[in-house]
Amino acid sequence: MKKKVLAVFMAAAMVLGIAACGGNSAEPAGGKGGDLIKVGIINNDPNESGYRTANDKSMKEMFTKENGYEASFAYSLKNDEQINAAQKFITDGVDYLLLSAADTAGWDGVLKDAKDAGIKVILFDRTIDADPSLYEASIVSDMAAEGQQAVDWLLAQGLSEYNVIHIQGAMGSAAQIGRTGALDAAKNDGKVNIVTQQTATWNAENAQQIVQSVIDAKTPFNVIYAENDDMAKGAVAALDAAGISHGVGKDVVVMGFDCNKWALEELLKKNWNYDGQCNPFQASYIDDIIKKLEKGESISEKTIIMQEKGFDANTITQEDVDKYGI
Repeated sequence: MKKKVLAVFMAAAMVLGIAACGGNSAEPAGGKGGDLIKVGIINNDPNESGYRTANDKSMKEMFTKENGYEASFAYSLKNDEQINAAQKFITDGVDYLLLSAADTAGWDGVLKDAKDAGIKVILFDRTIDADPSLYEASIVSDMAAEGQQAVDWLLAQGLSEYNVIHIQGAMGSAAQIGRTGALDAAKNDGKVNIVTQQTATWNAENAQQIVQSVIDAKTPFNVIYAENDDMAKGAVAALDAAGISHGVGKDVVVMGFDCNKWALEELLKKNWNYDGQCNPFQASYIDDIIKKLEKGESISEKTIIMQEKGFDANTITQEDVDKYGI
C-alpha cells in the first residue's frame, strides 16, 4: 500500500492538545437532512494501556450528538469478537464503521459485507491486510518506522554487547508486528542477542513475570525492549525487586513505547532511557474525512500517517513531557 503523509495532517499531529483533547469540531457533521450520522466504533479494550485510554477518550469526545453523531462502541482484544461486533453494526445499519483492529488478518469478509450494505469503513490506529477498496481511509501510525527508529537509537548507544529481553505486545497486532520487525532484523544481522522474546499482551504484570524468569535463570541481559510503556513498567518492577539498576549510566537500558506522561517523566528522571511516541489522537482526522464524504467529496490520500518521534533520556525536557505526554 502506498503511504503518503499530508503536510496538513503532519502539522496537526504535532500539536496534540489541538488534534486530540480539543476534540470537537467547529461545526457538527450532521447527516442528510440534518439527521445524526450513525457510527459504529470498534476499538481495543480501553484498559489495555494508557495509549488506548487516551485514544478511546478522544473518540468519545468527538463522536457526540452535539457534533452530529450517534455513536455506538464495541471493545475487544480478540479479532473474532471484533468481527462479530462489526457484523452487528452492519445489521444495525450504521453509516460508518470505524475500526482499530486487534489483528491485521481476517477482515476481508466483513468489510465486503459493509461495502455491500453501503457502509463506509475508516481504519484508525492500526492497519489491516485487506483490499484498500474495502475502506475509505486509514489514519494510522507507521509501526514499522516506530520500531526502526527505536532500534536505530539502541544501536547508536555503542554498548559493548546487546543482550535484549524483548517483551512483545499482542501477537498479530500491527503495533507488535511493526515494533518487533526492526529488532528481529537487528538480531538476524548479528547486531543484538535476544535473550528471550515473549508476549506480555500489553500487560505490566505479565511483563514483570517474563523479566523475573530471566533474572531467576541468571541469564545475562542489559537491555529491556518493551513494546509499550505498561510492559516497560512491569519489567522495571522486576529489576527493582532484584536490586538491578536501570536507566542512564546504569546496568540495564529500558525502552518503551506510547509516551504516557508518567513514562516520559521516568525518562526525565533518567530511570528509563528511551520512549517511542505513538499518537493516539485520530478522531479529528476521522471527523474531517466524514464531513468530506458527506459532502460528496473524494478522499485524495488513502493512508494518512501520524507523525511521531522518539525521546532520549539525555535530551528530553519538561516541555517535551508536557507537550507529548498522554
